[in-house]
Amino acid sequence: MAISDAHRTDSGTRTDPLVQLTLDQLRRRTSVKWRTHPEDVLPLWVAEMDVPLAPAVADALRAAVDLGDTGYACGGDGYARALADFAAARWGWQDLAVERTALVPDVMLGVVEVLRLVTRPGDAVVVCSPVYPPFYAFVGHDARDVIEAPLGPAGRIDPTALEDAFERARQGGRGAAFLMSNPHNPTGAVHTREELETVAELARRYGVRVVSDEIHAPLVLPGAVFTPYLSVPGAENAFALTSASKAWNLSGLKAALAIAGPEAAEDLRRLPEEVGHGPSHLGVIAHTAAFRDGGGWLDGLIAGLAANRELLGDLVAQHLPGVRYLAPEGTYLAWLDCTALGLHDERPLDGPGIVSDLAGPAKMFLDRGRVALSSGHVFGTGGAGCVRLNFATSPDVLTEALTRMGRALGGTRT
Repeated sequence: MAISDAHRTDSGTRTDPLVQLTLDQLRRRTSVKWRTHPEDVLPLWVAEMDVPLAPAVADALRAAVDLGDTGYACGGDGYARALADFAAARWGWQDLAVERTALVPDVMLGVVEVLRLVTRPGDAVVVCSPVYPPFYAFVGHDARDVIEAPLGPAGRIDPTALEDAFERARQGGRGAAFLMSNPHNPTGAVHTREELETVAELARRYGVRVVSDEIHAPLVLPGAVFTPYLSVPGAENAFALTSASKAWNLSGLKAALAIAGPEAAEDLRRLPEEVGHGPSHLGVIAHTAAFRDGGGWLDGLIAGLAANRELLGDLVAQHLPGVRYLAPEGTYLAWLDCTALGLHDERPLDGPGIVSDLAGPAKMFLDRGRVALSSGHVFGTGGAGCVRLNFATSPDVLTEALTRMGRALGGTRT
């Protein structure tokens, strides 16, 4: 279905990557975003962006293909050095020690391997809900007990809830870790230095090891400042994991880095050697090029995302009365609280005992509006009745999607 002229915005004045591909071009893609739903659905769910590759990344991959350089991933430190230079320039973090990094297949598999270094089966892993659904799936499948510390009303870490969760996690003397999303997926909160210092103090007090997922770190929008967790006092025994995957749209090119604080270096050395066999060689090449040479492209992307963040706020106010929009400080993911619509169910079922991945407002917007969103209930406590919307698309697609969502509710201005 074509986007009508009535729903086209003045995107001709923009030059960022989000306005460089047409919907017809995007529909030629074969990734999960574009093959899960029929062509009449606008897919604003999974964390893929509607952008071309950054030229620096495309050039590096093209050169590798021309050379037939498609063998096993090299265990060198080029990727880590590129990240360290990027972190110093972008975040003022001068202490990312290349020798305390390890190549892992991707961030979530890296999270699992790091948790295995500091916890045992039956130990507890604390998460701040609502949070990225694989935090539950990957941790639970690895025989760790997930304990929730619900976010506060503003979608930020609640120190009181976190301390309570740490205390429960350590009951009986079992080991515990805190798996943190920094910036937070799905609310887009970029944790402040003060918030992270509180996390570090509580973790030290209760003997909880922190593992920080910082995959969205390059995607901090104007008005916020990213603080690497390992840069705050008290985080010396923690880990961080990151990659260029989200910021440069490289999820199909697997490669990530685990980073240890000074006191966690010995733990990282216990990482099984075979874990480093998982990353793709082309992935390492792509991620290295992104961190090393993709800064200019990233700046354009962030400008486009900032414009879309503002546009989305206007569109929600116009088309979705009663829906609460938490404007994100980082990421390209927006958390929409639709509980006022009264459509949610804490445990929607596909059949006896089978929890559905799509329910409540997300199901309604797909069925009636042909817009695919992520259903909030899979993000844990606090997610039912909410949806996560990926706004890393063109302003035209975003406008059409919100217009459809408004029509799905009925009686909304268009």
